Amino acid sequence: MKWIVRIAGVLLALPVLGLGAVMVVYHQADRPVEELKPRWAPPPSQFAEIAGMQVHYRDEGAPDAAQTVVLLHGTSSSLHTWEGWAQALQHHYRVISFDMPGFGLTGPDPNNDYSIENYARVVVAVMDKLGVAHAAVGGNSLGGQVAWATAVLYPTRVDHLILVDSAGYPFTPKSIPLGFRIARTPGLRVLMKDVLPRKVIEDSVRNVFGDPSKVTPELVDRYFDMTTRAGNREALALRFAQMKPDGFDQRIPEIKVPTLIQWGGQDRLIPPDNAGRFHHDIAGSTVVIYEELGHVPQEEDAPRTVIAVEAFLPH
Repeated sequence: MKWIVRIAGVLLALPVLGLGAVMVVYHQADRPVEELKPRWAPPPSQFAEIAGMQVHYRDEGAPDAAQTVVLLHGTSSSLHTWEGWAQALQHHYRVISFDMPGFGLTGPDPNNDYSIENYARVVVAVMDKLGVAHAAVGGNSLGGQVAWATAVLYPTRVDHLILVDSAGYPFTPKSIPLGFRIARTPGLRVLMKDVLPRKVIEDSVRNVFGDPSKVTPELVDRYFDMTTRAGNREALALRFAQMKPDGFDQRIPEIKVPTLIQWGGQDRLIPPDNAGRFHHDIAGSTVVIYEELGHVPQEEDAPRTVIAVEAFLPH
């Protein structure tokens, strides 16, 4: 909590003109999705009306493949986090990725419902829209939680499960990205609706990589642009406000499908010991730990991490 006190103290100590100058220098208004599409939604990106939203998705690979893979990103991320995996997997599988409600180019949920149950409903709605009866569903962080929740709530729709540094159990982070800390703090998140230094995003992305030197300016551009998509900052605050312990993790042992658990050994947000908890609760699951990678191993080292996925999925 000391960081909150320090930031609040600095803001309160600023004279009116000083605070105004800060807001002018770092002012960042919401940006319309049409402004962001040319850079971040070239082919094979598409948009479809699903669950009251224009969902940004990609449907790649062989449409007649025996196995479909649906990939779900984490908090404040987007389908772009799976580009490396999609490029490799599309040679043998149909690969679907999409921006979940409140994130990426899809933007806010029309009902402001950011519960895990609603995210699972949207996954099934996307599958229905694209004519997918069942699929291997994989996810990172929040996306992992949505993936296993979909397997619990809609067991006939998930035939394989891939959990990458997945949320689900109560955990104590060693470090929380700065952007997340701000979004979770009422007074600061109000300010951040209109003020967003790019450095906040850069520090947040670097925080989730095992090797921060891999974070490029283009990568920061993408996370910054996705964060400033109209409505996403408010949606992020609502998502954190709606998070609460609900005991849903007690249903994880109900999962009976083949499950691959991957984790970055340098994950400071969701500690690696959570991999063991999933492994204990999901019978027959397989665990792969990448000691030098962080919270987003599929993005930090796609070629290496996708190897285990290719070995896990049926051919």
